[in-house]
Amino acid sequence: MIAQIAFLLLTLSVAVFAGKKFLSIRRNIFLGKEEESAGPSSERWRNMLLVAFGQQKMFARPVAAVLHLFIYVAFLVTQIELLEILVDGAFGKHRFFAPYLGHFYTVAISLIEILSVLALVATIAFLARRNLLKLPRFTMDELKGWPTRDANQILFLEILLVACIFLMNCSDVALVRLVEGHQEVPYAPYANFAISGWLGPLLFDSVTDEHLLHLLERIGWWGHLVAVFGFIVYLPFSKHLHIFLAFPGTYFAKLSPKGEIGNMPDIQREVASMLDPSIPASTEIPKFGASDVFDLSWQTVMAAYSCTECGRCSSVCPANMTGKKLSPRKIVMDVRDRADEIGRNLDINETRFIKESEKANTSTLTKDNYDDGRNLFSYVSEEELRACTTCNACVEACPVLIRPLDIIVELRRNLILEKSSSPESWNGMFNNLENNGAPWAFPAHERDAWTRSL
Repeated sequence: MIAQIAFLLLTLSVAVFAGKKFLSIRRNIFLGKEEESAGPSSERWRNMLLVAFGQQKMFARPVAAVLHLFIYVAFLVTQIELLEILVDGAFGKHRFFAPYLGHFYTVAISLIEILSVLALVATIAFLARRNLLKLPRFTMDELKGWPTRDANQILFLEILLVACIFLMNCSDVALVRLVEGHQEVPYAPYANFAISGWLGPLLFDSVTDEHLLHLLERIGWWGHLVAVFGFIVYLPFSKHLHIFLAFPGTYFAKLSPKGEIGNMPDIQREVASMLDPSIPASTEIPKFGASDVFDLSWQTVMAAYSCTECGRCSSVCPANMTGKKLSPRKIVMDVRDRADEIGRNLDINETRFIKESEKANTSTLTKDNYDDGRNLFSYVSEEELRACTTCNACVEACPVLIRPLDIIVELRRNLILEKSSSPESWNGMFNNLENNGAPWAFPAHERDAWTRSL
């Protein structure tokens, strides 16, 4: 009974804490502005099933894809055992499903064990790739500090989880063998699992103390539970939030061609009113591009939270490869970090960040009256934005359909159209476009003069 109470209190505490954190992330995502999601829902479902669930784009790099697949499938299938642990904990039972599922239970747990071993192999390989081989995309500046610790901590947590699974199953198998013949165990006929069925006797056949084996089984059981609960609590602070957000992220991803750069409706409207006086001009002063999270769509902010920090975008970026400061991964991480910064201030109602014009009317900080004197340009430098060639390589490489280029273009538009901040060489091009309709300093009738003598 004490164990049941402890289980229920722990479960409730985790649910409340994690629930509040997930709701705060949802609030952070909706700091972004509304934007209609164009395109048929059937195509969106297809994207989600193929890219998020089916891991389609991961296989552009087969070795990493296979290793990731081991962990991914193990994560999905082990939820069966986690479900049983939750049922056992709530009702004070042990291997509740075994008598009902019969030999299918043996097959299911055996599959979980095999996948757990494969996941362990993949986890060790990922640790080696990051810390021993030091692949270039895992040693870039934006991963120094917390991002590297975050990745390693999750991998070590996965090793702990696998160890607890096998400690629980191996000691349980050994316990069944020890009491067999003089004590009835309901799940005994189904406890011959693929790996712990031989590993358990190998490790624990020499242990003749029934209480010690039971204690080891309980340590494995509680260890598994605490590791899972720890992961749930940790998830909102980690890049591994992509486990959940990759699904809505791919569903709401843009369906337009990857190379397409969106028009600016405000400019279109102004040009239309100039060409056709019957179209009324806007009476409001428009904002061009984006300077902060509030100016991006909520889908873009959600994409930033679904970033896996794998670095594939930065590893194929020609600007990055030639030594320039730009890293598309960093741009996406900056959007998420800025949203987190705003969210923390909203959580504590940091009233000093209420706009001066609004302070007399309210004492509550909201996204509509927020002004802390910072924005995305506090994270992203002009040098990074100017280095982008808009080649679209980062968009093509992303395994979860994030478009770093959209963020870069919006920030660059704001710099040029609102801050008049652009290199002199660009200004010359802008003037030529305005005067000649082309980037060159020659009018159209001169540019094609050479063709007249043909």
